[in-house]
Amino acid sequence: MKLSAFGDKFAGKSGITTLMEDLGHALAGDSEMIMMGGGNPAHIPKVQQRFKERLQSILDSKSDFQRLIGVYDPPQGEVEFVSAIRDLLNREYGWDLSNRNIALTNGSQAAFFMLFNLFAGKCSDGSQKQIQLPLAPEYIGYSDAGLSQNFFTANRPELELIDETTFKYHVDFSSLELTEQTGAICVSRPTNPTGNVLTDGEMEKLDAMARARDIPLIVDSAYGTPFPNLIFTEAQAFWNENTVLCLSLSKFGLPAARTGIVIANPDIIHALSGVNAILNLATGSFGSMLACDMVKSGEIIQLSRDVVKPFYQEKAKRAEDHLRTFLKDVPFRLHKVEGAMFLWLWLQDCPLSSQELYEKLKDRGVLVVPGHHFFPGLAEGASGKWRHQHECLRITYSQDEALVEKGLAIIAEEVRSAYSTQA
Repeated sequence: MKLSAFGDKFAGKSGITTLMEDLGHALAGDSEMIMMGGGNPAHIPKVQQRFKERLQSILDSKSDFQRLIGVYDPPQGEVEFVSAIRDLLNREYGWDLSNRNIALTNGSQAAFFMLFNLFAGKCSDGSQKQIQLPLAPEYIGYSDAGLSQNFFTANRPELELIDETTFKYHVDFSSLELTEQTGAICVSRPTNPTGNVLTDGEMEKLDAMARARDIPLIVDSAYGTPFPNLIFTEAQAFWNENTVLCLSLSKFGLPAARTGIVIANPDIIHALSGVNAILNLATGSFGSMLACDMVKSGEIIQLSRDVVKPFYQEKAKRAEDHLRTFLKDVPFRLHKVEGAMFLWLWLQDCPLSSQELYEKLKDRGVLVVPGHHFFPGLAEGASGKWRHQHECLRITYSQDEALVEKGLAIIAEEVRSAYSTQA
């Protein structure tokens, strides 16, 4: 079978396809694999009960049921839900949004594919634009979203060594340079994979740099405010007319509903809606209709603050405590846990690469994600290759408590074994 360049790129092997294949087979089948690699959220009873009640009310209403399964929404997304999001954000943050500032997509991954290729790649004037990632590591799902080569450029972070076993990444503004080739800046906050939360000051500096170049600042808030609010430190919600803020219902508890929410200026929303129509005709209504009443009432904020965030914060603390105990006397560092649902483990000078550890752990029934997948654009840039990329693992702690503890113990055994070969 002879494929086009598009076919070769998107049908080939990539970090995100490997991750989702592992995740899908483990969660959908009878596998006994301990899933500590993907970003699948936990099943939180209080949240799922509310969705169950809402779904039943839809089934009990002939008109709602027909809307759910039998009506195309406009390319911008389900109108009632768009209005509810507008009112919620204006009420919570004092923003002056209209419906023209909001579009829905079939999940955040689809949103980033469309947004990235709107702002980067080959332009009509013959120039080539890139997406600037001011801090790598960044989300694995970005890596293969571009339709052209050398689509991303990334910046090494500053590493703050907080104590003997804890560190934190910061944007290294001294080396961050935007050029005529920069089409947009993109950051995730909290950062997937590390749980890092860029400070308010870092966001303001990035915003100023973007404005100076007249390019958008894209903020991936899939784990952030206002929902699911998986931020365990102080951070203000950030948006203005030059910001493209991307939200999601996935980590609130609806990953299968594939509902992304984009907040931007009307010109960007108009363009995004056009791409939506060409690629999808319309977005799905399932997530919008399940969550709409919670958004209208503000219950989504209350559940995020009082149920979802504490749930993950407690799991993060337990997972961190377990791993620190299991790795006692082993040279390791954990990124400071500031949000999301991951531990980012740095094994400096480990004799085995993160890919080799991934293979060994997979053989033992534990799935993690090797760290080198999270550095899109770095190898192609002036920074060159960096050993740190191959010394880190992303570990998810969102699943069953006993399985998480068991998985962490196995990870620690393999790490100890790897270092012992050095002795």
